[in-house]
Amino acid sequence: MFNNKTKSETTETTVTPGSASLIGSGTSLKGDITSSGDLRIDGTLVGNIICSSKVIIGANGVVEGDISGQMADIMGKVSGTIKVKELLQLKSNCQVNGNLHAAKLQIEPAANFNGQCHMIQETVSSSGKSGTSSSKEDYSKSPSLAIS
Repeated sequence: MFNNKTKSETTETTVTPGSASLIGSGTSLKGDITSSGDLRIDGTLVGNIICSSKVIIGANGVVEGDISGQMADIMGKVSGTIKVKELLQLKSNCQVNGNLHAAKLQIEPAANFNGQCHMIQETVSSSGKSGTSSSKEDYSKSPSLAIS
């Protein structure tokens, strides 16, 4: 009535890849979160996190689900698998119950971690970009060693 733009034109939003999202203290969410920017959780999340950037779980943050991201700093509580393509930092007084998959891992002395740790290697492709590949090897097919 007042302008010639349609409703779809006025509600378009652009996602800034470098933007950060915050789930504040006192906030509880149930469901999965997908983010292209940095993500910080200071509240409670029951669900999975899929992030193409950095994930930070604050000292009061609680996550009951899997976390997948480029990098992660864990200061709170996590129950689930954490998969990080680069550096995973477990800070003092954090509590992690689940398996870890990371290229680089830093665990501070007062951190509490219960689970398995799987290190992945960064590989450099012919284009010069780095990627990740699992360093897990199958030794069941290795030839046996004969000593004479």
